[in-house]
Amino acid sequence: MKSTSLVLGTVTALAFSAAMAQAPAGYPADYSKIIDAAKKEGKLVIYSATDTKAVEPMIKDFRSMYPDVQVEYNDMNSTEVYNRYISEMAAGGNSADLMWSSAMDLQTKLVSDGYGMQYASPELASIPQWANWNNAAYGTTFEPAVFVYNKRLVSADEVPKTHAEFAKLLTTKADKFKNKVTTYDIEKSGVGFMFITQDSRENQAFWDLAKAFGNVSVRVQSSTGTMLERISSGENLLGYNILGSYALVRAAKDPSIGVQIPRDYTLVLSRVMFISKAAKHPNSAKLWLDYTLSKRGQTMIANEAKLYAIRADVKGETTSSELAKLIGPGLKPLPVNPMLLQYLDQAKRLAFLKQWKETAGKK
Repeated sequence: MKSTSLVLGTVTALAFSAAMAQAPAGYPADYSKIIDAAKKEGKLVIYSATDTKAVEPMIKDFRSMYPDVQVEYNDMNSTEVYNRYISEMAAGGNSADLMWSSAMDLQTKLVSDGYGMQYASPELASIPQWANWNNAAYGTTFEPAVFVYNKRLVSADEVPKTHAEFAKLLTTKADKFKNKVTTYDIEKSGVGFMFITQDSRENQAFWDLAKAFGNVSVRVQSSTGTMLERISSGENLLGYNILGSYALVRAAKDPSIGVQIPRDYTLVLSRVMFISKAAKHPNSAKLWLDYTLSKRGQTMIANEAKLYAIRADVKGETTSSELAKLIGPGLKPLPVNPMLLQYLDQAKRLAFLKQWKETAGKK
């Protein structure tokens, strides 16, 4: 379980104080009131499932715009983000001002349960309609679920390009891939559970694939980083439904890692962000939300954080427009709406987990 905290304080505040005063170009004239209020708050607390290293350039850029706002960034896994926030809300104590997680369903549930503040961002018109729910939950990235493989030990003709090919490979070469396939532990990983349940909706042959996982005794992990490490070392040879943003960054510097974006359909995750209705620093949270959705913030997401920008007007390899050129109609972005909550119903969740364990062999 990852859990780190980064605090960027006011060391450079004096150097940039003159840059604080005015609203970004094109924003409403009264936006300066939000900036002034955030300056008085002086702090922003973020709970996030996005790696600190990926977000550090964004935080530095944000603080160059708003140097009087100290950013406390808490990096956890997606399930911990949810559980910590819920526990703190129940106890009536301090918690996050802003929640940002790749577990789209858990984030949407929190907003649905009344924890999210309604706020119409000035950037609303620049993101897809499916990425906004009730002006409270906002999609911020465009990240594909991919297949990952060890380039040294898996030949080019073995690499599956579709979900059906993945199932066939595990069935026809079960001896080679026994104990060598990895995916998320869907009981511990919110992202993993969301991907696999959405897979079951999209893929008519999903349970045949799950059976193939069982035949090779699939190994499960709660961390993307752990899976990538084990594929790189050769302990595992194939990874399924791996978060493509992290996998592609690793592949760029690790010659052992190969990434295949599925060609039949590709699920696309968007990290969901919302401002807590109980935020101690709500105006600072609005600044961060607007920055993240802005062209400037999205350019940082694409070219520094490598999380794939959701805006169509952002340039770079890790953008929604470039992914659309590559995949075309097979792209399946998961919409930010209550449809995601289907498998969070306790009875449905337990029934799905039971069937998954029985079929995939994870007793």
